[in-house]
Parts: sequence; C-alpha cells; structure tokens
Amino acid sequence: MPRIPYFDVDSATGKHAEFLDKLKPHLNIYRMLANSEAGLKGFIRMGNALLYRCELDPPLRELAILRVGRLCRAAYEVFQHERIAREAGVSDDKIAALRDATIEAPAFSDNEKAVLRFTDDVVRNVKASDKNLKAVQAFLSPGAVVELTLTIGYYMMVCRFLETTGVEGEEGQAEWLKTAKL
Repeated sequence: MPRIPYFDVDSATGKHAEFLDKLKPHLNIYRMLANSEAGLKGFIRMGNALLYRCELDPPLRELAILRVGRLCRAAYEVFQHERIAREAGVSDDKIAALRDATIEAPAFSDNEKAVLRFTDDVVRNVKASDKNLKAVQAFLSPGAVVELTLTIGYYMMVCRFLETTGVEGEEGQAEWLKTAKL
C-alpha cells in the first residue's frame, strides 16, 4: 500500500503533462515520482543515461542492479529488472543464482563475480575495498568503473524510494513474489 498518494497523472498540466505523456505506460513508480516534477525529470534522465548511454556492458549492469535490488529487498525493482536482464542477455541460471543469493555460483564468470563482489561491497560498506576495486579495474575501463559505481548508487536510491514510499507492484508481480525468495 502506498505510504504517499500517487500523483493523479490526468491532472498534470503544461510541461509536466508533456513529460508524463512520454512515460507511458504510467508505471506505479512514475506515478509516485510525478509528485515532484523536477524529481521525476532528474530521475528519468539519470536512469536513461545509465541504461542506454553507457559503455558498461548491459549484462554486467543488470547483474549489479539485480544484486542491489536483492540486497535492499526491493521486490518491485528486482521484478522489473529480471525482465530487463533477460532482454540484455542475462541467462535464467544467473538470475536463479541471484535469487538464491549465490554470487559465487558456477553460472557466473570471474568478471561477473568481480562485479557482484564490488556491488556487495559498495552497498554494504559505501566504499569498495581496494581488492574489489582492483578486481573490476582489471577488465573495465575507468569510465565503465565510474558507470558501475553510479549504477549501484542510483539503484540503491531507487530501492530506497520504492520501499519508503510504498510503491505497489505492477501486473504479474504478486505471482512472481511466490517464487522470488525475497
């Protein structure tokens, strides 16, 4: 149940209405974010930059996002990004391993394990250890390391927003939760 009322998208006017019109379908996260016109715009711009304009390999990005969602126990985020991860080429066995909270699973390559360890470190400790930073620097460019760190931070914010405001799940999420192990 939402802890803050959803914005009535039909009541939007001017540039706010124009921006919301580009976000169809109006997912619950957008309806909640729409309570702040500036917040919504900044949120979408940053998210789109991380999803569509970065050099970080999309499957690595999605593994990090799924791990953040799991660590934050944010069902909405994990539900949405399991689909996006599959579209980015993440296999079902890797998604299943993350559902089991197993980042050392044989399904993951050494580089994927390094990304997952780095993600865990940033989420849990704020500052990644030298060991985990060096592990991702061994195969990612400086730009991709920055993008990975920004992605982790952005999705930590997303999870906190979703959980604090009580954004409700989308269609299919209730059934998914029965097997999601969150």
